[in-house]
Amino acid sequence: MVDPASSHGYRPSPPAQADRIVWPPSFGTRFIVFVDTEEEFDWNAPLRRTGYGVSAIDALPASHRRFAERDVPLTLLVDYPIATDPRAIACVQEVLADPRCTVGAHLHPWVNPPSDEMVSAYTSYAGNLPQETEAAKLDVLTDAIEAAFAIRPRSYRAGRYGIGPATLGLLASRGYLVDSSMRSRYCYAADGGPDFGAIDNNAFCTGPGGAVIELPLTTTHIGLFRRGGEGLYRGLQRVPRGRGIFSRLGLLSRIALTPEDMPVEAALEAIAVVLGEGLRLLSFAFHSPSLKPGHTPYVRDAEDLARFHHWWDRILEDLQRRGVAAASLDEVIAAAGLPAAPGGR
Repeated sequence: MVDPASSHGYRPSPPAQADRIVWPPSFGTRFIVFVDTEEEFDWNAPLRRTGYGVSAIDALPASHRRFAERDVPLTLLVDYPIATDPRAIACVQEVLADPRCTVGAHLHPWVNPPSDEMVSAYTSYAGNLPQETEAAKLDVLTDAIEAAFAIRPRSYRAGRYGIGPATLGLLASRGYLVDSSMRSRYCYAADGGPDFGAIDNNAFCTGPGGAVIELPLTTTHIGLFRRGGEGLYRGLQRVPRGRGIFSRLGLLSRIALTPEDMPVEAALEAIAVVLGEGLRLLSFAFHSPSLKPGHTPYVRDAEDLARFHHWWDRILEDLQRRGVAAASLDEVIAAAGLPAAPGGR
């Protein structure tokens, strides 16, 4: 294993222009919603293999109904604790009764067999593991999802966005078609994770032979100095409280399309920015434990949960007003020119 003290983390290169996906006119401008469908645990404590729960998954079917009322399908990125718990499986299956919804894979290596590695912040990024360990964990997860839901997963997100140099090849060799592990403009190098500073919001083909569609989580800068972009934003990290000051003054903020820690007015501005830049597919995400108070830092109580739902109400109303329709995973794959699964999903 690479010594984290001597590692600068994995830094994907920006895609070549020829690798960027050009969506057909018939696709229009669309958005997709991914749900990191996972166990709940103490986000403030060191990671460990035990002591987690899956009770928050009970809120998933009701949340899906809220999305379904607006014709928004969900792609549930399921991790090992969810795929192997009967109660959680039943909740996910209820969502899958909606034919436009599907499941993908979400790898939390610290709770995903085989358990050969020491659990640490560094090894929580699956891409930092030895290739044979990452591959074995991916195989166990893939098989568990297929056994639970009779669907071979075709989309993937590494937990903590922890992609590594071997990940895309492992995915391609196992039939995965979509990865969403690259969080545009974010950097996790402080504890050995990847740096996505070179990745923008556009979908692109990557992996061996360009066999994998990369769908980065949509992220942009807003504010008076937004054209300073990632360079200015990273430079502010070296100034005490620099990012906070610039954000409060409306000068520069980095906004990802998630209800978690992203104010709705800022998210609405971010949507306007990326659509103005010509982005044709917006990618949203949230964690399933945020659907029940007390399981993530983003939804601590009933007031936070109400704010979470209000965020989605405002965002979906804005997208509808702009004529931006939701897309299922199958629709995205088809528009990108890759084959859909037989019979869908």
